[in-house]
Amino acid sequence: QVELVESGGGLVQDGGSLRLTCAASVSSRQISVFGWYRQTPGKQRELVATIRRGGQTDYGDSVKGRFSISVGDPENTVNLQMNSLKPEDTGVYYCNAHLVYGEYWGRGTQVTVSS
Repeated sequence: QVELVESGGGLVQDGGSLRLTCAASVSSRQISVFGWYRQTPGKQRELVATIRRGGQTDYGDSVKGRFSISVGDPENTVNLQMNSLKPEDTGVYYCNAHLVYGEYWGRGTQVTVSS
């Protein structure tokens, strides 16, 4: 059983910053892609950012230049640094991991940006 546990969500003002962390219950060697997605009110779940083994990153258009994804320490964790947050970033942020034997999701962490 693979578990992904998110932490770091909360309430922040417009323009503020938050750092999310996701910890996997498996070795980083088993993870080919680590990432974050979000579910914002009235919208489908969308890509926030992903990082591949080897370091290649990909970002959703709405967060480019404001968010940064990185592998943490230990390497079976992934961080999402979110700067210049806007009210439209409000939503539930989900950690995602692709392993050889499947794709897994965390339970999500709430991020609320007040105007």
